[in-house]
Amino acid sequence: MKAASAWISGFRSVVDNGRTHSVVVDLPREQGGEDLGPTALELALMSLAGCVGTIFAIVARKRGLSYESLKVELEAEKGEKTIESVKGVMKVKTAASREEVETTLRLTMEICPVGLIFEKAGIKPEIKVELEV
Repeated sequence: MKAASAWISGFRSVVDNGRTHSVVVDLPREQGGEDLGPTALELALMSLAGCVGTIFAIVARKRGLSYESLKVELEAEKGEKTIESVKGVMKVKTAASREEVETTLRLTMEICPVGLIFEKAGIKPEIKVELEV
């Protein structure tokens, strides 16, 4: 796994994974940037949302839990320097029981690599399940 960052101008950089994927990071206008991409810290939260969705899909497949749609919505509280807490909801359209979905989410959070990084930083994401019909 690799990552690189190349400064473009102002506070804007392009980060890439050494394969074929890249993302522009920037600061909002009110912080002197051009707002041409998420901040690096926002990208960290976006990464957590993506990881939860991906690992949930893997765990659900292994457990035989099928769903029609899945959406992870997270909100972080930022303190003086960095993220201090993360709360969110996972919206799942499924015929499975709440217990099955919550168990799958719990197992997901036990192995989600980005979630584990947050936990090691002292931030335990709190994600609730919302079942959709």
